[in-house]
Amino acid sequence: MPFNYLTAEEAAEMIFNGATVGLSGFTAPGTPKFISEALAVKAQKEHEAGRPFKINLFTGASTSDHVDGALSRANAYNMRAPYQNVPDLRKRINSHDCHYFDRHLSEMAQEVRYGTYGEIDFAIIEAADITPNGEIILGCGVGNVPTYAAMAKKIFIELNDKLPSSLCGMHDIYMPLDPPRRREIPIYAANDRIGSPVLKIDPAKVVGIVKTSSYDCVKPFTAPDAVSTQIGKNVVKFLVGEYTAGRLPKEFLPLQSGVGNVANAVLYDLGESKELPPFMMYTEVIQDAVLELLQKGKCTFASTCSMTFTDETEKKLFADLNFFHDKILMRPAEISNNPEVIRRIGVIAMNTALEADLFGSVNSTHVLGTKMMNGIGGSGDFTRNAYISIFSCPSITKGGAISNIVPMVAHPDHSEHSVDILVTDQGIADLRHKDPVERAREIINNCAHPMYRELLTDYLEFGTQGQTPHTLKCAFEFHNAFNETGDMRNADFGKYV
Repeated sequence: MPFNYLTAEEAAEMIFNGATVGLSGFTAPGTPKFISEALAVKAQKEHEAGRPFKINLFTGASTSDHVDGALSRANAYNMRAPYQNVPDLRKRINSHDCHYFDRHLSEMAQEVRYGTYGEIDFAIIEAADITPNGEIILGCGVGNVPTYAAMAKKIFIELNDKLPSSLCGMHDIYMPLDPPRRREIPIYAANDRIGSPVLKIDPAKVVGIVKTSSYDCVKPFTAPDAVSTQIGKNVVKFLVGEYTAGRLPKEFLPLQSGVGNVANAVLYDLGESKELPPFMMYTEVIQDAVLELLQKGKCTFASTCSMTFTDETEKKLFADLNFFHDKILMRPAEISNNPEVIRRIGVIAMNTALEADLFGSVNSTHVLGTKMMNGIGGSGDFTRNAYISIFSCPSITKGGAISNIVPMVAHPDHSEHSVDILVTDQGIADLRHKDPVERAREIINNCAHPMYRELLTDYLEFGTQGQTPHTLKCAFEFHNAFNETGDMRNADFGKYV
């Protein structure tokens, strides 16, 4: 059937106050860019006229300044889920101008299908191409769009001419049945293909196509500093030790890696390792480093939800798609992050922490326990189901004013039951088969910065009750000291005696 062509402004005019909108994409790639900006302009005009205008927005993960930045500055959000990383939105969330709920990324799509969040009024989908019968070649990220498209009453398409139609075949669109009819997801290796190369939608729901032209605008990461580099070396040292000791299969296991400088440093070091064999990835995001690993043959295949490449790397990908076409596969988030698959194929999970405590619990989301940073993302999906779960962070930040190893995390995202290995620039703490006190001594001796080891030992010895010797009256003394003096080194457990 023929489709109507609209401007972004015309599409935005159709979206009403209180509407629930679902977007394609996962991080900036695959995320629409133009209707959202037009919607922000509309929201500003409505507010200036004294009329309310806010929407509920569901995504695959974080988006970009085109979406979360523009709409947050226009105060156009009522509700937002499941993950974000834009400073303007973070400000809205922490000042209670936006209702934000933080979900495990593997759960969002199924909860939408279950009706937990009500109806989806509109889906906005970025596409490389669309056929008259509603077959869409998606861009460089998938996210939760199969569910949003299926559930939406109306659909807009952003047809982006920067996306080559030769991306066709690099997507694996599969949506599991809902309980009680769900069956196993038939992925038995990272490179198994189980779904459709295109997203199939009802063409009758497409109310308009907006022609666009834009790369994904992923900001380049800064070069790894000395701390990130040392963390990377320590992670690789641990993996080499496990491999040479025979605790990993000879063919190795698929890897999952989070996003950021530390994750990139780990991947670059893996690429240089002579002791580890070539490997596959089963992850939610691949970054610039992975493209280099694929070119070198160190990574043989990457299953992901998004190719989160900087613009320059994205151009390199598009220029050599014939080489990468059978080496990368993009899946929906509920498949890329699926606990069943992660457990079955033995994924080694590598994620980052804001802080970790003496007994192995991790805070991934809240600065000083109260201010949302980004969200839990997919770390919980992988952590709880991994063959080995690794968390890393710098031992200190702010020149030593903050220790990222604390007596008790101020916000628990991952308990000690899910964290196997903790890595900082100081070293490696293997927390497996250790009781709480043994874990604490391992973390103090190997992961804490020397300037905090005495304080952390004092706290451990201060506690005397129970298997896990927390002393609740001073468990947050590090955080209190920072709030009161700006430096955790001023913590004083003696005042609680």
